[in-house]
Amino acid sequence: MKELPIRSLPGIPVLIAALLAAASTAWLFFTGIEQASAPRIAASAVLAILTVFAVIGLYSIQPNQAAVLSLFGKYVGTVKEAGLRWNNPFYAKRKVSQRVRNFESGRLKVNDLDGSPIEIAAVIVWQVVDAAEAVFNVDDYESFVHIQSEAALRAMASSYPYDQHDDGQVALRSHPQEISEHLQVQIAERLGRAGVEVIEARISHLAYAPEIAQAMLQRQQANAVIAARTRIVAGAVGMVEMALEELQKNDVVQLDEERKAQMVSNLLVVLCGDRGMQPVLNAGSIY
Repeated sequence: MKELPIRSLPGIPVLIAALLAAASTAWLFFTGIEQASAPRIAASAVLAILTVFAVIGLYSIQPNQAAVLSLFGKYVGTVKEAGLRWNNPFYAKRKVSQRVRNFESGRLKVNDLDGSPIEIAAVIVWQVVDAAEAVFNVDDYESFVHIQSEAALRAMASSYPYDQHDDGQVALRSHPQEISEHLQVQIAERLGRAGVEVIEARISHLAYAPEIAQAMLQRQQANAVIAARTRIVAGAVGMVEMALEELQKNDVVQLDEERKAQMVSNLLVVLCGDRGMQPVLNAGSIY
């Protein structure tokens, strides 16, 4: 089922003609009664039927709206011209909004790629682009959009981990742009037969489920501490190496291996400690 444009007549001239016909019907009817003229009464009856026929065929279309016309269950065509229009009165007319719409899905509880329960929700921006498909291919296109979008969101969330574990791995929390593009593609594939275009799909809520939120927070904190400590240790080792090289290059002091090890230990304690060290001055010989 594809959309088929169909022509329609401007409604204003038809409305004016119907008003004139209604006035003529009244004049013929009353003059026919006064003069007992059967032909005038019959003409007024015929003119009244034509007036009703003309008025029934009138309908209005708002901007960014389409009217899907069918005749006894058979699709005839779609009219998109805004304003007052006229078509065959026997045509059934169903109006479909083609304005841009959006909705936010409910918070869904799903398992991510690692099996951890998470809560996720998304905002979907969509628009009807084929009114005939929206009317005839699905029973209720608005309900279809909501249900299929949530199904696509569930499928997408289970395809990625919540947090990034390896370099280059796409995760829900660390790669919002890639996740949004994947979600938009997934929803568009499901809604293609309903004549709906997905303009944008973005995650609006993402969190661990309440039952594991505290444990996952502790894991994130532990990962952050480990990453910070790793950088501190790497920097401290570099500083110790630089200090030893400078002392040897400038021949400031000659240290044997035991004293070097003691100096390295002291420097690492100072550089890697959480709090500032209290210096201890040695007034005697180091040997």
